[in-house]
Amino acid sequence: MTMSVAVSTGALMLIGLILTVLLMQYLRLREIWRVALACRKVTRWAQIGELENRELRSALRAEKAHLEQLQRKLVILQDLICAQER
Repeated sequence: MTMSVAVSTGALMLIGLILTVLLMQYLRLREIWRVALACRKVTRWAQIGELENRELRSALRAEKAHLEQLQRKLVILQDLICAQER
């Protein structure tokens, strides 16, 4: 084996090693990219859920206020009925 053949063989093996490392890095980055996309999707759904929760809490507060108003009116009406019966 001559020196130039040994150098060429060594360079070819080094290129093969570099390509293998690059392939491994590509596969790892592809998986990281998938995870990042999944996180983005989950985050979006979490934001939507949070917005819906805020709207529901607001609607619940409005319903509670309406219920309190109706209860006050009921007390007033009951007092009026009691006053008329006397």
